[in-house]
Amino acid sequence: MEIYLDNCATTQPREEVVEAMIYALREEYGNPSSLHRLGLKAEKALEKAREVIANFLKVNKDEIFFTSGGTESNNIAIQSIISKYNRLGKHIITTSIEHSSVYNVYKFYEELGFEVTYLEVDERGIISLEELEKAIREDTILISIMQVNNEIGSIQPTWKVKELIKKKNSKALLHVDGVQAFGKIKLNIKDWGIDTFSMSGHKIYGPKGIGILYIDKNLKINPIMYGGNQERGLRSGTENVPGIVGLGKAVEILEKNFEMEQEKVKEIKSYFIKRLKEEIDHIHINSPSEENFSPYILNVSFDYVRGEVLLHYLENKGIYVSTASACSSKGVKGNRVLKAMGLNERQIEGAIRFCFSYKNKKEDIDYTIEVLKESIKEIRQITMR
Repeated sequence: MEIYLDNCATTQPREEVVEAMIYALREEYGNPSSLHRLGLKAEKALEKAREVIANFLKVNKDEIFFTSGGTESNNIAIQSIISKYNRLGKHIITTSIEHSSVYNVYKFYEELGFEVTYLEVDERGIISLEELEKAIREDTILISIMQVNNEIGSIQPTWKVKELIKKKNSKALLHVDGVQAFGKIKLNIKDWGIDTFSMSGHKIYGPKGIGILYIDKNLKINPIMYGGNQERGLRSGTENVPGIVGLGKAVEILEKNFEMEQEKVKEIKSYFIKRLKEEIDHIHINSPSEENFSPYILNVSFDYVRGEVLLHYLENKGIYVSTASACSSKGVKGNRVLKAMGLNERQIEGAIRFCFSYKNKKEDIDYTIEVLKESIKEIRQITMR
């Protein structure tokens, strides 16, 4: 038996996505920049995907740019904005629980002399809008806030940030890391006043190596790398046509299935939490079933258990989970997100992240609970002597 509960790290591509990519590899293999028939065929497939994604997000087609993934999208947005607007100020704002592809970029600019404000979060992993308002200054040029946290699933109120920027008469721009939000929660990028928004294909049952960056049409930024001027000069390099086609197909299916799949996942998460609370002692639910948490993410701390040890116990029974973001798990001590929420060392050490998909069933949860009970009992017999 194989039960995959690590869907925040990556998802299994849908069969329709794989088929669309195989067709693109065989039939649409031309370079989209070429002027001959095969090039035009590839360009047509690429633009069709761009249109599908734009329609899903209710934005303009020309506001969608393809990248290699969420990390590149975050880097292009943040570094391009800072590069263009640093003459207006050197103050930038982010949160203490950002993904490493945002957090480490801010750390880099801090070393270059920029002043960075790291917003704290409460015990739910959510920022204070009052603290953000106080932090916005005349020389603030960029605010970067993650929409859905990849470790615990807390949803930040990004829809209120632009109001605060206007209230403070600030010219600051708003970048949102939307990698764990895209296709998982309802979004309204335009109405929320977001300037740039990053997304990734492999989190929504699409292929790896392809990402999206939304840039508001009124925002003009410079590229951070140069070449053949693909993607309207922002992101040079021959486009990954099979990846883009696969991503377009994934979004096309998402648009049809979004509400149905989200409701199914909500039920799975609630059922999992209910059984955990009823059948396993000494646990701490770090991401409950509330409106301000993604239904796709459940972070749980098991006291008197090392998360890494429990992970391998589960793996031996065909259950796949994680202890930290797959993008930052190697060589990182502790968990920056859980520390910021105020969890103690025991809770941090015993934290496991379960991430669901539309493919998970109640029988999967029943089996996982039984294996968890057996594994935790065995581990605690050693650690609690």
